[in-house]
Amino acid sequence: MDEHARIYLSAPHMSGNEQRYMKEAFDTNWIAPLGPNVDAFEQELATYVGVRGAVALSTGTAAIHLSLQLLEVDKGDRVFCSSLTFVASANPIRYMGAEPVFIDSEPDTWNMSPQALSRALAESHREGKLPKAVIVVHLYGQSARMEEIVALCDQYQVPIIEDAAESLGSIYKGKASGSIGRYGIYSFNGNKIITTSGGGMLVSDDEDALKKAHFLASQARDPAPYYQHSIVGYNYRMSNLLAGVGRAQLEVLNERVKTKRAIHTRYYQALSDIQGISFMPELEDTRSNRWLTALTLDDQEVGCSIQDLIEALAENNIESRPVWKPMHMQPLFRGARYYPHDQQKSISEKLFQTGICLPSGTGMTEADQSRVIDCLQSEIKQANGKCAERTFFVG
Repeated sequence: MDEHARIYLSAPHMSGNEQRYMKEAFDTNWIAPLGPNVDAFEQELATYVGVRGAVALSTGTAAIHLSLQLLEVDKGDRVFCSSLTFVASANPIRYMGAEPVFIDSEPDTWNMSPQALSRALAESHREGKLPKAVIVVHLYGQSARMEEIVALCDQYQVPIIEDAAESLGSIYKGKASGSIGRYGIYSFNGNKIITTSGGGMLVSDDEDALKKAHFLASQARDPAPYYQHSIVGYNYRMSNLLAGVGRAQLEVLNERVKTKRAIHTRYYQALSDIQGISFMPELEDTRSNRWLTALTLDDQEVGCSIQDLIEALAENNIESRPVWKPMHMQPLFRGARYYPHDQQKSISEKLFQTGICLPSGTGMTEADQSRVIDCLQSEIKQANGKCAERTFFVG
């Protein structure tokens, strides 16, 4: 094995059974979108997360877009969204011509702050313009504080869309992450815990809404003996081939969660004793899939910055990345409303400045992970040595 081979952040990891499902699709000539694998994948995933139905789609972004369509979000409407997330969570708000309003994180989950959400909802209520939806993101596999968030949204009768793109396999107080809101969405992008190369899923207990989602995702073709279209539709369906990959991946999801959590444990055991390093917490009564292991670093205590670690890892052919840049800091959303955790503290901005995601792919060997850990420890040791030299010189 090449000890200098590239270590990726979260590379695809095949189960070995994907080709069986794909061969069935070839053998039966079910190559186009729709087909037995699509139907089965939808049923199997719905059963896994404990909801009544699911719609397999081309991307998780498409699932968010359709969720907003189902909630009849229109031009000028407001939609609240977690600020600390990937842009795909927020872009569909703009697709609808709606106004995105961003909500800060809170320290215990890094996800949407109920404290900030409460202020945002109260202010929108006073203005007579409540949001048409709240998009709650479950970051890096950790579920948000859904009990508090659901209570707040129920108070104002605002539906929740759970962006569980990163948290398939995570559990919140006995329920699957993504199964608690009106709609849940999952992503099967190449770097997710399971993949279909590219794809997503919309899940819900509202079976009538899911029928409409199927309709919208298939170009909104009317039930006529010819091609007739009365409303705008989309080409969002997943192919039968890719759904076959998804079925094989779903079979090993529990195993993948177990591996991700073991990877996190090894990082924690090796690095948590270093003064100035703090790992992303796991909320009580939840189980994170630990899609990516993320930590924060106090550069004053550690003696180096997140950028120093990213560069050191890159020099050793190891991929890492900063925590997501918050949406309210993005040029795309300049001028959008933003509600911090409290008036003096923006948690998401601090996490962006101090957070790093470490390689967490389930195909990574323990030797690979040791290489990552050795590189981090070496960089931190060197930084501490330089700090000690400076302190001695000044003294």
